[in-house]
Amino acid sequence: MVMLASYGIAVLFCVITMFCWGSWGNTQKLVGKTWRYELFYWDYVFGVVLAALVFGLTMGSHGDVGNVANVSFCESLKQASCQSLLWAFAGGVVFNIANILLVAAIAVAGMAVAFPVGIGLALVLGVLVNYLGNPAAAGNPQILFLGIALVTLAIILNAVAYSRLPKTADTSMGKGLTLSILCGILMSLFYFFVAKSITLVEGASDSALTLANLQQEGAHLEAGKLTPYAANFVFSIGILVSNFIVMPILMKKPIVGTPVALGAYFSGRASDHLWGIIGGIIWAIGMTLNVVASGVASAAIAYGLGQGATLMSAIWGVFIWREFRDAPKGTTKYLVAMFLAFIVGLGLIIWTKL
Repeated sequence: MVMLASYGIAVLFCVITMFCWGSWGNTQKLVGKTWRYELFYWDYVFGVVLAALVFGLTMGSHGDVGNVANVSFCESLKQASCQSLLWAFAGGVVFNIANILLVAAIAVAGMAVAFPVGIGLALVLGVLVNYLGNPAAAGNPQILFLGIALVTLAIILNAVAYSRLPKTADTSMGKGLTLSILCGILMSLFYFFVAKSITLVEGASDSALTLANLQQEGAHLEAGKLTPYAANFVFSIGILVSNFIVMPILMKKPIVGTPVALGAYFSGRASDHLWGIIGGIIWAIGMTLNVVASGVASAAIAYGLGQGATLMSAIWGVFIWREFRDAPKGTTKYLVAMFLAFIVGLGLIIWTKL
């Protein structure tokens, strides 16, 4: 399997994750309001599974680790313990419920609100959960949590800016924020489950999953655990299986709008389905690179940087989709302060292990 050699490359992978996780929501916007988010989400899930499988069969099965046996994608799945498989699968289930709430929040409140509030909250809580899971690997905790504090400030500033938008006759503002908050709480937990399933390197100077560590004499991968690529695939299966249970229920009793028949999925245009699949592939690229980076950067830092997607999504929402165009005078100062707090906060998270 392809492994990273340095913390710098791990940070680069996390930055790519940030872009992917903060940009996939544009595909939902591109299909328009005529294609319900419940129908969009089926294709999104198919895209996630497809990308995870391709990564597993390529990067997850390629590479030579000298005289140390290289664990391929398929070999990792075969030797994995039931506990590891269940951790990764559970991560997919939790993520799926959280992400459905996020997609609903996008449909109600737009990207500029759903991402900064929902994913921003997930960043704060998720970093805390993953840090407590392995504090020794996360670097300087003071710098890490200072960065998280600034991200929290950015979330608050975004909520203040959103509250200044003109109120409508419906309850979309309150509903959008509620969905985003529920999403954030659940989203903060999924990565911890996936990280619990991923192998470490035993017998090396440290447990980072790097080529150099695995080439050390006597070093080997932790038995029964999954490689990042295999864990990512099992995670995607958790999403797929749970979607066949959760989504039909939500289609009958939707969070937003009227009930939609399952058969409506087959009435969509090819472009409607394509955008959903592309959206899933974009997100899955970010997830794969992030779990690979977590072996070097630690789960807390990799997750925190990846969920810096809040910054990227806010840029899309504010500057491309112009979701604050009707905001009153004076709102711009809150948006500028939000972006500054995000940028400095993410910079501090990177600095944590430098």
